[in-house]
Amino acid sequence: MLDRQDLLERLDIIVVWGHYEIRVLRFHLTTFPAGRIVDFHNHAEYEFHLIPRGKGKVIIDDQSHALSEGMLYLTGPGVIHYQEADAEEDMDELCLHVDIVHKPREHVDPWEAAESEETIEKLSTLPHIPVQDYHRAMSCFLEAYEACDHKMVGYYTSIKQLVVSILLKTVRAYDNGGIRAEAPVRDMTAYRYDFAVQYMEANHASAVTLEHVAEKLHISSRQLQRIFYQVQPDMPFSRVLEDIRLRAVCHTLQESNASIEQIALASGFNNANYLHAVFRKRLGMTPSAFRKMKQPISVK
Repeated sequence: MLDRQDLLERLDIIVVWGHYEIRVLRFHLTTFPAGRIVDFHNHAEYEFHLIPRGKGKVIIDDQSHALSEGMLYLTGPGVIHYQEADAEEDMDELCLHVDIVHKPREHVDPWEAAESEETIEKLSTLPHIPVQDYHRAMSCFLEAYEACDHKMVGYYTSIKQLVVSILLKTVRAYDNGGIRAEAPVRDMTAYRYDFAVQYMEANHASAVTLEHVAEKLHISSRQLQRIFYQVQPDMPFSRVLEDIRLRAVCHTLQESNASIEQIALASGFNNANYLHAVFRKRLGMTPSAFRKMKQPISVK
């Protein structure tokens, strides 16, 4: 990064996260020669400071704090701070300046909205003291730089994701635990039922069995039977599979001139006679009668 310190800064990066828009203003590496002083100043945006090399000190809110390799700190909008490199040792600093704007949107993933809200609220209340970069936010800078420098596939998307990672890893570096909202979890009964039906639909032409589908879900066949009963008590596994196969037969009868025998085998029925019996019982007519009824009449 030393030879092209402003490479990332050249990109126009705007990250949409939940109900927020994160606008990257500066994204660069700065080297402070030994003894270099940056006098008291403040910014209208958030500034993430990470120290990958060297040492020095920072003064925030009239409190002086030592800086050394592997530390980070955050200064929010309007926070006055002063920085100084050690008198005998250069100090590098990775800087990310972002403007965070609240932008309510429709159709946002509620969990993403909650996490972005929590993170940005915490950013505004973090203590003004340096801490160790416990979660390696610095590595995000290097990864973003390499992706951009080598123009890797999807590098712009990767960099936007890494910007969010820097925000998250900074908050985590200060976080001392506490009560957390639980991540959304699946209704496993509904999930397993939907997976089973999707698998049956995709493989209905082959020999699909209750045991086979249960194995794909890593559960017992008895568990899968219970799941079908819980979701639709009057639709056991065999009935659902039969419905799927009949829908496939009906579609093929309307769209194809294939023989009934061919259609039966292609839809998972053992033979045309068995299909005929099931079709007549369930639809009240033969496959041939259904085809004549549904296929358009050709005009001669």
